[in-house]
Amino acid sequence: MKMMKTLIKIKCITALLALAGTQVMAQSKALVNTSASPYAKLGSVDMGNVTWTKGFWADRFQVCRDTMIPNLWKVYTDPNVSHAFKNFEIAAKLDTGSHSGPPFHDGDFYKLFEAVASMYAVTKDPKLDALMDKTIAVIAKAQRADGYIHTPTIIAERNDPKNAKAFADRLNFETYNLGHLMTAGCVHYRATGKKTMLNLAIKATDYLYNFYKKASPELARNAICPSHYMGVVEMYRTTRDPKYLELSKNLIDIRGLMKDGTDDNQDRIPFRKQTKVMGHAVRANYLFAGAADVYAETGDQSIKDVLDLMWNDVVTRKMYVTGGCGALYDGVSPDGTSYQPTDVQKVHQAYGRDYQLPNFTAHNETCANIGNVLWNWRMLQTTGKAQYADVMELALYNSVLSGISLNGKNFLYTNPMSYSDDLPFSQRWSKDRVPYIKLSNCCPPNVVRTIAEVSDYAYSVSDKGLYFNLYGGNALNTKLKDGSALKLNVVTEYPWDGKVSITLQQAPKNAYSMFLRIPGWCKEATLLVNGKPVEAALTSGEYAEVNRKWKTGDKIELNLPMPVQLLESNPLVEETRNQVAVKRGPVVYCLESADLPKGQKVFNVAIPVKNNLKPELIKIESSPIMSLTGQADLLGEASWKNTLYREVGTASSKVNVRLIPYYAWGNRGHVDMATWLPVDR
Repeated sequence: MKMMKTLIKIKCITALLALAGTQVMAQSKALVNTSASPYAKLGSVDMGNVTWTKGFWADRFQVCRDTMIPNLWKVYTDPNVSHAFKNFEIAAKLDTGSHSGPPFHDGDFYKLFEAVASMYAVTKDPKLDALMDKTIAVIAKAQRADGYIHTPTIIAERNDPKNAKAFADRLNFETYNLGHLMTAGCVHYRATGKKTMLNLAIKATDYLYNFYKKASPELARNAICPSHYMGVVEMYRTTRDPKYLELSKNLIDIRGLMKDGTDDNQDRIPFRKQTKVMGHAVRANYLFAGAADVYAETGDQSIKDVLDLMWNDVVTRKMYVTGGCGALYDGVSPDGTSYQPTDVQKVHQAYGRDYQLPNFTAHNETCANIGNVLWNWRMLQTTGKAQYADVMELALYNSVLSGISLNGKNFLYTNPMSYSDDLPFSQRWSKDRVPYIKLSNCCPPNVVRTIAEVSDYAYSVSDKGLYFNLYGGNALNTKLKDGSALKLNVVTEYPWDGKVSITLQQAPKNAYSMFLRIPGWCKEATLLVNGKPVEAALTSGEYAEVNRKWKTGDKIELNLPMPVQLLESNPLVEETRNQVAVKRGPVVYCLESADLPKGQKVFNVAIPVKNNLKPELIKIESSPIMSLTGQADLLGEASWKNTLYREVGTASSKVNVRLIPYYAWGNRGHVDMATWLPVDR
């Protein structure tokens, strides 16, 4: 009897703890909260702990605050332009009408909402808080009592109940939308302390958990763009509800078990049997980011092994020099080298074969490049390895920022490596930035939320100390893992100048380490503490650890030399053989026709190996831009009209050129552009 009472008592305590786990929220306010993740080596500082003060990211953040978010909010709430918010109002029965726009429009709006919440975390602007409160009230009215929310289905259900059913169409992006709701709910809660949006996300996640408990294998295939992998794990981190962790593991386990899986969706075979990256690049990168989240919570080495294979495949064979991902508008799945399929499948917006990296027709959807950032950020958190921060930085400065104009009002869906009006065909997506991308406006809110959140990627913390991931002028006010307060100030013109000055304004009493990232592109870094060299390994592509008992007023001076570099590609990349890309620091450069004498073409310009390119600060759209100026060789001017081949000529003369950062191309009107240029050896 005594033993029976003890067992009952244990069961009651266990039940109470489980119940408490669903109610007690995690204390960390980090954007991606790995503070309690048992298999993550790094955690993040809280949202709002980092404030951009002066320099590159301060400039981009100001444009985001003053223009990007207000402009895009206006677009998304104007039904004459975008029906995104109007769909919620109709679903909430606050208006009448039909759904309009793509099925992923809900997710687009959640991304914009997340950008507002992230901005509020830094600015504490009461107007943003009030705006979010009003918006949440509408979304809450649109959500069904069982937690399901997907405005196309809810509106159709109201208009014709017989022909509307949840998850009836696997291409309907329901789980994608729910995933972004989950992420937005967590970010809003951490930024404001309010549970209003989080409660909607909890209901939605509970619905999804119950759905997967009883879903057929066919219905379970609805995850065509799996943002919900990241969303479900973040919900677990926020609520500590164990069923969310159970769901996140199940999402990995069931992937690829259906007979009609596709390479386009990375579910032809089970996730753990994948050996090559293929298919839709956005869906792939979101999948890998979510899988990294699951690994951080479970330590499942089979997941980590696949992620390592996928990362190596992307970085060494399939990623553009800008960090862009997804070479093909349309193509076919690789030739069965991994899966030995009985047929060849069409793939869309996809990774191509190894070394298949075209320039004019490069797809490089902005969302895929952001997915590259999300994935590498999570790999960095789980491993503490600087190689992931290198890729994250590369994408941020180049293929992510290229998706939005310098003034913050216009966008690119795809990010080609070259463009010319001489191309004898029209491409599907505009190569001029536009204010609204009709039928596929997923990238604008994604890039806006990313810029609003870059400060949350700048630092990480571990039991040993503080990690510097991204450099920029900022003030940091945070706590280390042991709760010790740490304040510092960073002054730098990075990425235009490699000098980084760090001053401690409040230091913990005990010794700890500063981990300063030495970028992979930097070969001769130097480091001083209080004016004296320190004994630390300054290895390219690694973190330099400096451990000491720090004190207020200590000054760290890191110098990362930024010579102009000419990069060549693997010779198996046919499109760029005997060409070079110009890079300085983390920034890749391009040549625009706007910077050539009238009548000259960018494709007649060759860059000498021994060049005299020098940095020169200019402004485009009121934004400071470091250009590179110098002389290049001008090739023959003979016409190529009706000509496929001709005898090789020689350089006829020199021409003055100005190269600008790739991310800034297309901000001075319609132009021809080239990133890879012939090399004159």
